[in-house]
Amino acid sequence: MATDTLKSSTGARGASGGLRRILLDNGALTALIVLVVAMSALSGDFLTADNLLNVGVQAAVTAILAFGVTFVIVSAGIDLSVGSVAALSATVLAWSATSQGVPVLVAVLLAIATGAVCGLVNGFLISYGKLPPFIATLAMLSVARGLSLVISQGSPIALPDSVSRLGDALGGWLPVPVLVMVGMGLITAFVLGRTYIGRSMYAIGGNEEAARLSGLRVRRHKLAIYAFSGLFAAAAGIVLAARLSSAQPQAAQGYELDAIAAVVIGGASLAGGTGKASGTLIGALILAVLRNGLNLLSVSAFWQQVVIGVVIALAVLLDTVRRKAGAGVAPSGAGRPGDKGRQAATYVLAAVVAAAIVGATSFLHGGSSSATTRKVGLSLSTLNNPFFVQIRAGAEAQAKKLGVDLTVTDAQNDASQQANQLQNFTSEGVGAIIVNPVDSDAAGPSVRAANKADIPVVGVDRGVNKARTAALVASDNVEGGELGAKALAEKLGGKGTIVILQGQAGTSASRERGAGFAEGLKAYPGIKVVAKQPADFDRAKGLDVMTNLLQAHPDIDGVFAENDEMALGAVKALGSKAGKSVQVVGFDGTPDGLKAVEAGTLYASVAQQPKELGRIAVDNALRAAEGKRTEEMVKVPVKVVTKENVAGFGG
Repeated sequence: MATDTLKSSTGARGASGGLRRILLDNGALTALIVLVVAMSALSGDFLTADNLLNVGVQAAVTAILAFGVTFVIVSAGIDLSVGSVAALSATVLAWSATSQGVPVLVAVLLAIATGAVCGLVNGFLISYGKLPPFIATLAMLSVARGLSLVISQGSPIALPDSVSRLGDALGGWLPVPVLVMVGMGLITAFVLGRTYIGRSMYAIGGNEEAARLSGLRVRRHKLAIYAFSGLFAAAAGIVLAARLSSAQPQAAQGYELDAIAAVVIGGASLAGGTGKASGTLIGALILAVLRNGLNLLSVSAFWQQVVIGVVIALAVLLDTVRRKAGAGVAPSGAGRPGDKGRQAATYVLAAVVAAAIVGATSFLHGGSSSATTRKVGLSLSTLNNPFFVQIRAGAEAQAKKLGVDLTVTDAQNDASQQANQLQNFTSEGVGAIIVNPVDSDAAGPSVRAANKADIPVVGVDRGVNKARTAALVASDNVEGGELGAKALAEKLGGKGTIVILQGQAGTSASRERGAGFAEGLKAYPGIKVVAKQPADFDRAKGLDVMTNLLQAHPDIDGVFAENDEMALGAVKALGSKAGKSVQVVGFDGTPDGLKAVEAGTLYASVAQQPKELGRIAVDNALRAAEGKRTEEMVKVPVKVVTKENVAGFGG
């Protein structure tokens, strides 16, 4: 009897320990299952075929980048340049295929070669230049981004149709980016598990000195490892550009951090020696599910960053617990016989359990939620700018007045992130979508998808190219630029020297305002532009850039800034000169800008009445959702606000 009791208790402990070990060894997979179940329970729009395909598409670019970074992290390195290399490769592809007339296939090969060369440079600096990986790849991050801007002159370049098809779906339902992601994942798994260079990566990451003493040519291997990372970054850049139908010189900013996060969440260690392709894919899917689900639940983009940061921290904590428990992730091919079979069985069991739980939760919603005319999605290019904050305020006030359920998202000046948000709105089945594009060309494919779903789209402040919109509610940025030129030139008496603070390179607002200002200035040949520099629509950067320009041009007479934030930064740099010996003109008519106009430090602001833009956009979106007629173009007048008329301007 005592013996039987002992066996029973030992068996129970063994079963408990086995379950614990399975959960620790497959922490990322467990987390993904929990997330899918939770999102399915919280949102009836999550578990639909269209939305699940959206998740795959949204994970594709991050996953492809992360596969390349996996090679680096397994070998105890780091690569911070992959986002910039992706943008540079896509820019080379678009520039060579359009401006230079190179055949598309050759242009694709040039793009891939660009990524490989960037990776080889990283590897050379690290292996032979003895630079720390962090420093070498940080330098490449800056170099690649700068070259992308130089080649493109800061403007997006449209892709040939043959390349843009990579962003489409086969048979009208299977997205090509998902197929590319799967293919790159299989290549990664093969390299890590079946090749000499893959085994070398684990050896170098486990103990570089021991690997060297055992005969491995570590420096040459590192060249190959970073070249792989560059190649995968180039592939990701091509897929991203295809999704957006254009190469964006500012694309993929911050994606290197998402890629590293995906690898770490997937179970790899930053100390090197562990990691696998399946874990990286799961990590990328976790990030995509989080963003997609939080968008569907109308969680603020700011809180989304908080949640993702917490998830990354928990992933590293789980890695620590796993190591203490002795449940590390073994290198591919290094496990005991039968390990791979047990791992495959674990994945199959996980899929069955997830399907059963998700099927049960679907009864909570009775399927996907149906579209309602009073449910509207608003995607803003950024909420890190008072102008767009005021558009949101006007839209929310009008939505509340009309009883409209308004969901607002922040693209953070990332055209790819905005494409994801628009796809989520389409999957959710909103009655109408309002979009303030990061870039007019890049928003086109996602808006066309909404067109196919018969969801009306209203543009606000900026239009959408190559897609159908029910209305465009906007001020004329070109006209505003011309008015700004006239106001500044007349204040200076038609002569003097000025500098221009430009907005974020590649944005339509910066291009249009700059073009309008240049056109308006033609009527005043006595005004000379002595310098132009981008300050990214940011007040702090406006202060720094203006401070630097004053060192070279201390005697300027005027400043034109393409938004009020940069103008206020310039006013700070000018100090007592602002409004006296140097006249500053801004753009947007933000509350802080109008206060500076009233104080006399800012001579004028070309005001666009952003609250009116938001209010009218909601009106038109609701009309379109109800099938009523809307005007194709709704103009909200711009107005030059100076100290003389600022008191009567309501914004």
